[in-house]
Amino acid sequence: MASPHTEAEHAASVDGHADKALLLTLYRRMRLIRRFEETVQSLFQRGEVHGTTHLYSGQEAVAVGVCSTLGEDDRAAGTYRGHGHALALGVDPQGLLDELLGRATGVCGGRAGSMNVVDLEHRLIGCFGIVGGSIAAATGAALALRRRQGVAVAFFGDGATNQGYFHECLNFAKVLGLPVVYVCENNLYGEFTPWEDVTAGQIRARAETLELGAASVDGQDVRAVRAAAAEAVGRARAGEGPQFIEARTYRYVGHSRSDPGAYRKEGELEAWRERDPLVLARAALLDDLGEQPAVLDAVEVEVESEIARLIERGLEAPYPAPGAAREFKD
Repeated sequence: MASPHTEAEHAASVDGHADKALLLTLYRRMRLIRRFEETVQSLFQRGEVHGTTHLYSGQEAVAVGVCSTLGEDDRAAGTYRGHGHALALGVDPQGLLDELLGRATGVCGGRAGSMNVVDLEHRLIGCFGIVGGSIAAATGAALALRRRQGVAVAFFGDGATNQGYFHECLNFAKVLGLPVVYVCENNLYGEFTPWEDVTAGQIRARAETLELGAASVDGQDVRAVRAAAAEAVGRARAGEGPQFIEARTYRYVGHSRSDPGAYRKEGELEAWRERDPLVLARAALLDDLGEQPAVLDAVEVEVESEIARLIERGLEAPYPAPGAAREFKD
């Protein structure tokens, strides 16, 4: 699969929004992430995926929109809900699924599991099970990247904005003028707790207080996310210091495998499903850009075929030998 950077270079942009060719590519990537996560859930229920899982279903537009603006010298850090971040960066879906299945052919040799994937070849410096860990990792990466015009991106949830990592790293990055973009995926809940019940004021205002460039964006609209990310990444790359994006989004599943989501407000899930990022992107392609339904149907069939191949090959892949290690290359 081509990198988002390569795809972006070959698709012109109109008024800050991706054109038909690029939006179709982004739509396919979001579709792949959604079906990948549904597959992971199914395999987990069958006992093939061990440990726990945190799915990205519903938030696809954030990772895909942001990562579509990144270049080869950029790096990103994901969360424990990091399958979407990895796939948005172009990590091989087969290698990622094999990793979750604990197979030797996984991107980390079957040793990382769901929450701790690293793929330096595809610019993923890590997914972090510690809340806010991605913030510190990306901030550190930005120290090195400023020497080669690179930008670091940190993905994290609304709950992480109440951690010490958040305040210390944003302050540190601002003082040193680091090229880092902090992307808060505000899906309204820190595990089971509504964000407004435990967070004073507005999240974006915290970044503005430290004088970071800050923006809020509809996290269900991949074109809106891409436009906001392109501006933020461009500013960071130009030496304007750290930037901040709050993307309002929603997860369609529980926090993890043991969460039925019973705490959701009545009608809330249904309302957010009406603004499913896949539905919005498909509508934009059909209504705004004049794409033919058959083209989108073909994309969906192609993704289904790919998922079927991933499952078959993943379940046939060998487990790692005891003591075997995997070398990582940047």
